Amino acid sequence: MKTFIRVVEVWVPDAEQSLLEFGGGLYGSAARFGMASRSMCFGRGEGLPGRCWDEGQPIVLTSLDPSVFRRTEQARAEGLTCGIALPIFVGDVLKGVFVMFCGDDAEHAGAIELWRNDPAESREMILDDGYYGTTADAFEFMSRRTSFHKGVGLPGMAWEAGAPVFLPDLGKSGRFLRADSAIKVGINRGFAFPIANQGDDHYVLAFLSALATPLVRRLEVWSPAGRDGALCLSEGFCEKQGLLQASTEAPIAPGQGVVGRAFATAVPMLTERAAEEPGTVGLTSWTSVAALPVLRQGRVTAVVTWYF
Repeated sequence: MKTFIRVVEVWVPDAEQSLLEFGGGLYGSAARFGMASRSMCFGRGEGLPGRCWDEGQPIVLTSLDPSVFRRTEQARAEGLTCGIALPIFVGDVLKGVFVMFCGDDAEHAGAIELWRNDPAESREMILDDGYYGTTADAFEFMSRRTSFHKGVGLPGMAWEAGAPVFLPDLGKSGRFLRADSAIKVGINRGFAFPIANQGDDHYVLAFLSALATPLVRRLEVWSPAGRDGALCLSEGFCEKQGLLQASTEAPIAPGQGVVGRAFATAVPMLTERAAEEPGTVGLTSWTSVAALPVLRQGRVTAVVTWYF
């Protein structure tokens, strides 16, 4: 199964907060790209992770051009064509940079969209940038001319909630404003979450994927529940099991496994040994997991887990 996201990485600041060092990666079949990455480091403004750190906001690179990307040759050899970097800040302190890479092929359908609201200019979110692969130009054209108020559409829903939002069937959701256009190009699922940054702008990253190219093999959202702060599954979707229902069974304590550590430290976590993870994470048939903390006002409010 070919997924929309092909590679994920974590880059973490060194002890002096002067360089970003390799903190882990899930490379799948992109072994050569992984070999080139593990020995690298980035200063402020250098490469995709360093630029994300320096600007203090998420970045979408729709082209991995050597003028802005240091691993172009290796990326092209693996069919990677797009990079997205998300900074994880707690106040002014950078905890890490989470990077994703996608690729094109003839059957690719979907999009990654970065939506932004500048409160000094507008009360709406507009498209800051997007990657649409081989998706029909008409859908991209419409998206670049669409805006959302808080609570309206997928980006607006995530903005208002300050938390991840998953729409498993866009055709049946009256809250996805571009449903007709999405269905025509094969897009059927939507997932979005807010991204904390150092400025006053509000950002939401939205993923739109199709049956032929799902976002990942399994997606979960874990949220704190109860007085003890244990994390419980709040929603998700698996390509084998279908829609996952919220459950308070097999909770994960803060600091336990990649999900609990991401929640406790606000640092993205990766593992290639999912079977060793606590709770239902260790019971899935997928081998690799990425855990990404979602923050609001300097606090982790949820953890998104992606299985590869």
